[in-house]
Amino acid sequence: MALEVEATYENGVLKPDQPLPLAERQRVTVTIREPGGRAKASYGRIGWKGDPEVVRRIALDPEFGVEESS
Repeated sequence: MALEVEATYENGVLKPDQPLPLAERQRVTVTIREPGGRAKASYGRIGWKGDPEVVRRIALDPEFGVEESS
């Protein structure tokens, strides 16, 4: 089962914003990813050394069809 939830890290504990459909003491694997757009998540993958704002503008430009491929 794959499940994506929003959570807050506070005082050393990860607290989900909503109850989870899990059994008590069920073990799971957690992947931590900061919320953000596709440009932020992809930053650094293409070896871009220029301005991150340029990459963001390209990623959001409808001419490149990024929204259509989502």
